[in-house]
Amino acid sequence: MKVSVLVPTYRRPTDLLKCLQALAMQEMPATEVLVVCRTDDQDTHDALELLPAPSRDLPIRVVSVTDGGQVAALNAGIAACACEIVCITDDDAMPHPDWIRRIVAHFEADPAIGGVGGLDRLHVGGRLLTGRHKQVGIVQASGRTVGNHHLGYGAPRCVDILKGANMSFRAEVVKAIGVDRRLKGTGAQVHNDMGLSLAVRRTGMKLLYDPLVQVDHYQAERFDEDSRTAPALIAHANSSYNLNLVLLDHFPGERGLKVWRWYRLVGTRDAPGLVQVVRMLLKGERGIFRRWHAVRQGAHAALRDVRGHGETMRRPSTAIHVERNH
Repeated sequence: MKVSVLVPTYRRPTDLLKCLQALAMQEMPATEVLVVCRTDDQDTHDALELLPAPSRDLPIRVVSVTDGGQVAALNAGIAACACEIVCITDDDAMPHPDWIRRIVAHFEADPAIGGVGGLDRLHVGGRLLTGRHKQVGIVQASGRTVGNHHLGYGAPRCVDILKGANMSFRAEVVKAIGVDRRLKGTGAQVHNDMGLSLAVRRTGMKLLYDPLVQVDHYQAERFDEDSRTAPALIAHANSSYNLNLVLLDHFPGERGLKVWRWYRLVGTRDAPGLVQVVRMLLKGERGIFRRWHAVRQGAHAALRDVRGHGETMRRPSTAIHVERNH
């Protein structure tokens, strides 16, 4: 099987070079490496012109985008992909040497598999987050999502959601679906990986999580309103909009409304409902009412767009340009 590796990047050339170095060490080399970056990101373009060994031997194609946000970058890369499998990782992640080999083995073993992901070994503040969770990447009946992609262990199993730093798909499937352009945000556009994963699941294909398919993920700075340490209120509203939009699409009819109402009443720490607000108040968390208000604004906007206007119009296609081979 031929494999495209897709790396969206923005203003993190040092991290990107480490990612490319890891890709150069793969036991099974990629057929092509698609680096998607903004036309105005001169630091990244300069770094790609001066690649050190062994990264300079990678079959790199630079795909330039004019629009900001991860959705535009992912759609540009997927559209440019020329192989059967597209493996996606972040510019601040370093795939293990057997990453591509293990992914391809799963796709070759079962034609019903539409996507493969694995362990996202998360490094925060120079420290590897440790622990073990059996349940990974699940959307519960209430709509509550269980991540734990950085803590999974055990045998490969079917899941509902893959994580953006370590996910791969059959290219023909994701080319037909695309990443949802309705998602809000100017940078990370949180929950785009969940939206794509659930859209693949709705085609009837399986998603597989294998803890042996590993990347080391060194969380780097984000250059948008969704700061990792102190997200702005608009980031909370956008995240809530995206979450509710994805879940309303996934749970049609009355089930979707029940999920929406569960988030309004109970919710989670990241998307608090009334029960979570009370819990946080008792813990003395400041600013919870402003954050809760932003979350509910996003949720109401998603409900309005999905239910109030029927099939929501998608934004125009992103302009893309495949520049050159390195």
